[in-house]
Amino acid sequence: MRPLARNARILTGGDVMTTHPPAAARFISVDGMDGAGKSSQIGPLVEWLRGTGRRVVTCRDPGSTAAGDAIRGILLDRYDVRLDANAEMLLYMAARAQLVAEVIRPALGRGDWVVSDRYLLANVVYQGHAGGLDPETIRRVGTVATGGLEPDLVLLLDVDLETATRRLSRPLDKLENRGDDYRRRLREGYRDEAARQPGRIALIDGTAGVDEVAARLREAVLSRFAELR
Repeated sequence: MRPLARNARILTGGDVMTTHPPAAARFISVDGMDGAGKSSQIGPLVEWLRGTGRRVVTCRDPGSTAAGDAIRGILLDRYDVRLDANAEMLLYMAARAQLVAEVIRPALGRGDWVVSDRYLLANVVYQGHAGGLDPETIRRVGTVATGGLEPDLVLLLDVDLETATRRLSRPLDKLENRGDDYRRRLREGYRDEAARQPGRIALIDGTAGVDEVAARLREAVLSRFAELR
């Protein structure tokens, strides 16, 4: 019988699941409150990574699968669907579970790099710190939903509320419409999580111009992954 890898565990039914991807693969998530500049930064970051010779898969959470896109519509666009806080959190988890199973794990298994627009940290902050649920409970549910898969690096864009508001020139979704007090709690929650996990979360000032922020993101990635230097 072939011995198990050190990072493997047995699941019900005898299947084996490794909780960490192969050494060549890396998983990065980009996060921050709405208006922080994620949409402007993910494209240049991915282009730069591909320029280093890496194969890069991109995704968004929730989304990037048929199930995830359907759930995203309910969460962000369906004003006629009212959700309890726990129901909202669990819908995000369902979309994430499908994203991990259908997109992220297969990509990492091929040795690709993955860059995700948000991941579990967003749940912890939006439904936890800002929404009133217990962040530790959300983390535990997230471990089940993702099979324990966490990003190697979280690039967290931090901006003040005024900057974020100025940048949100498009129609707002359900979460963005929750008001300034909610959004202040979002920023505080993100900063608290960055202080709690300094080895995983890189807090980056996102208030500068696009090119300067992009350079800061690259610096954070280079600092975390020695193979890129």
